[in-house]
Amino acid sequence: MKKLIKVGLPLALAGVLVLSLVGCGGANESSSSGNEKVVVYNWGDYIDPDVNAEFTKETGIKVVYSEYANNEEMYATVEPGNVNYDILIPSDYMIEKMINNDMLAPMDTSKIPNYTKIDERFKGLPFDKEDKYSVPYMWGTVGIVYNKTMVDEPVDSWDILWDEKYDDKIFMYDSERDSIMVALKKLGYSMNTRDPKELEEAKNLLIKQAPLVLAYVGDEGKGKMVNGEAALMIAWAGDAMVMMDQNPDLDFAIPKEGSNYFVDSIVIHKDAKNKEAAYKYIDFLCRPDIAARNAEYIGYSTPISEARELLPEEIKNSPVAYPDEAITSADNMEMFNDPSDVIELYSDLWTQVKASNQ
Repeated sequence: MKKLIKVGLPLALAGVLVLSLVGCGGANESSSSGNEKVVVYNWGDYIDPDVNAEFTKETGIKVVYSEYANNEEMYATVEPGNVNYDILIPSDYMIEKMINNDMLAPMDTSKIPNYTKIDERFKGLPFDKEDKYSVPYMWGTVGIVYNKTMVDEPVDSWDILWDEKYDDKIFMYDSERDSIMVALKKLGYSMNTRDPKELEEAKNLLIKQAPLVLAYVGDEGKGKMVNGEAALMIAWAGDAMVMMDQNPDLDFAIPKEGSNYFVDSIVIHKDAKNKEAAYKYIDFLCRPDIAARNAEYIGYSTPISEARELLPEEIKNSPVAYPDEAITSADNMEMFNDPSDVIELYSDLWTQVKASNQ
């Protein structure tokens, strides 16, 4: 679930910006006469900046590329139906929501030869059990990034985020779903519970924690951790990889109570105007050498073993990027599901939590 922008990579970010602007002008732009195109809407900084240009060079298909900050922004843009995208790369729970709302085209994997490269463990996932609508792109886990110069005890439980000795040294995500997930897991509940009593307990636990929280952070949190501004922060493993590369005092742990295990996947919008070009683009992204380049650049984990083998030793053997399969398959590791039926309750609970931090 790509969230945060890399730090300390101005040239790479400039490359992404150029790719986003050159020849784009918005998703409704018409292609040059006689030229194929594919219109792609992806997370910010979630692709190697040279990949789109290389795809165009190899196929002659122009990539009209734009970015969003989170799943909800993407959905709000696409849902009205007045902007035409071919390719989207949402997270698991958002794919479930889009399937339920009949927004996606069935995926013809016979047109994606490299689909066979994807590991079987990333097929038949809960949000698309028949692999009818999605092709896995990247995956990861959620845990705690901590500064070893400030934390001298084992980090193996969410409990540490409630320890008073870390008063004003804790960053929590400014995200109702992710922060409530932490509290639910600490309490031993499913992060997808609909039980109002369990959610109320999670809210009260977060309110109890609020005085210890230095800040509820978004994109800026990663840079702040790299700069040593806090001791502990919730983090996606891919972002943890980037932070640890920038600051060797940082480490990452998945708490024993369990956490979120996520997969971001490629989908085709049901109203896509360039489906054949979309299939060629998806196949290109599934090619092991391209998948490896994307995984190395963004820090997240590829679902293609052949691509993983092409990565530098320190990445492909990292327990942060590639934890043992027994960890991700444990009963207490869950994927988020579509929260549409409880979204108002979540928003109300989170408003109360944030108010307690004032």
